[in-house]
Parts: sequence; C-alpha cells; structure tokens
Amino acid sequence: MQRWKRSLALPVTLVAIALGILISLQVQTQKNVSAAEQISAERLNQMKSVLANSQAQNARLQEIHRTLLDQLDAARKKVGTDPQLLDQLQQLQILEGTQAVEGPGIQISIDDRSKKVLFPLSTDDIARMINTLKFAGAEAISLNGQRIVSTTAVVLSGNSTILVNGVPINRVEGIPYELDAIGDQDTLLDYFSKLEAPALKQNGQTVSITRKTLSIPSFKGAYTFKYAKPVAAE
Repeated sequence: MQRWKRSLALPVTLVAIALGILISLQVQTQKNVSAAEQISAERLNQMKSVLANSQAQNARLQEIHRTLLDQLDAARKKVGTDPQLLDQLQQLQILEGTQAVEGPGIQISIDDRSKKVLFPLSTDDIARMINTLKFAGAEAISLNGQRIVSTTAVVLSGNSTILVNGVPINRVEGIPYELDAIGDQDTLLDYFSKLEAPALKQNGQTVSITRKTLSIPSFKGAYTFKYAKPVAAE
C-alpha cells in the first residue's frame, strides 16, 4: 500500500503543477483580454470624440460658407446699384483694358513697305513708340486693333510676322501699322512728332499723324496669375 502511494505521488504532483500553470495562464489571459477590451473602449471613445468634433467643425464651416455667400451676393447687388462703386469698377476696367473706350487722341499711320525703307519696323521700334505715348499720358493705346495692356507682349514670329497679344498685326490690307492713342491731343502729338517721327522718316518710312476722336477696343485676352497672390491684410 505504501509502495502504491509512493508510485502515485510524482504523477499527482506533476498534474497539480500543470493545473496550477493552466489556471495561472487562464487568469493572465483574462487580464489581457480585459485590458484589450479597456483599450478598445478608450479608442472607441476617442474616435467618437474626434468624429463629434469634426462634425461640429464642419457645421461651423458650413455656416461661415453660407454667411460669406450672402455677403458676396449682397456686394454684387450693391455694385450693380451703387453709382460710386459702379464708377470705380468701370475705372478699373478701363485701367486694365477690359473696357472698350472712346475719346480724343491721335492716330498714327506708319508704312514701311517702300523700297526706300532701310529697315522694316521692328518689335523694338513698336515697343519704344508705345512707351513714348504712355510717357506722354496716353490713357488707352491700340495697335492694328490690339489693345495695349500691362501684359501685352510685342514679339517677332518667324522672319517678319509681328505678334501683339499673340495676334499677327502686320498682315493686313493697306497701311500695315495703325497706332491709336487716346489722351491730350497736343501733348501726344508733340511727343510723338519730336521723339519718334524723325527717326522713322529718316529710315524711309512714311508717317502721318492725325487728330481724331477714336474708339479703342477692349483687351480680348485673359489675365492669369500663377505666382502672384494678394498680400494678406494685417
């Protein structure tokens, strides 16, 4: 009997140890599960909080958007009815060249097709004449129907085609160049006849200057800005 008890003692001990380890592991596993559930619950609460804040912020932004739209609509209506604002808008359109204008000025006709011409009119010649008219106070200028604005480029395409605002201007019937300028007629005439006309005539070109009431078309292009941005008000 004693021998039988001794023979069972070791296996029983081992089973008891194994059961103890299993119970310990089960307890630890339960703790880990509880901790994971707690973490998941905390994360869920955090997500709910973030979602609630985002929804609240979205609602505020939508309200601001509606307010700004109302203000913009009111401003547009005000511009359409307020004579002072409407006048300012027209002044700005004239300044940027997007408004057709008429008024007193001078019309300059230049013909460089004669065999006596040493050198045909160049882009540098055109740019210099435009700058002279601006210096003389011209309020609006056009060359062969192309309105001269701040972004106007006068360039040579190929061997002889001159482009103004990207449009060929020296492939027309009759006199190839017609430069119109609105402003004080006496000042414009004085500046151009003394600073530009002599060199053109010396080169063999035919130049005539006429005082006229002119109609100058609007700029047909578009203003685009990739890099320039308004400075934020402080």
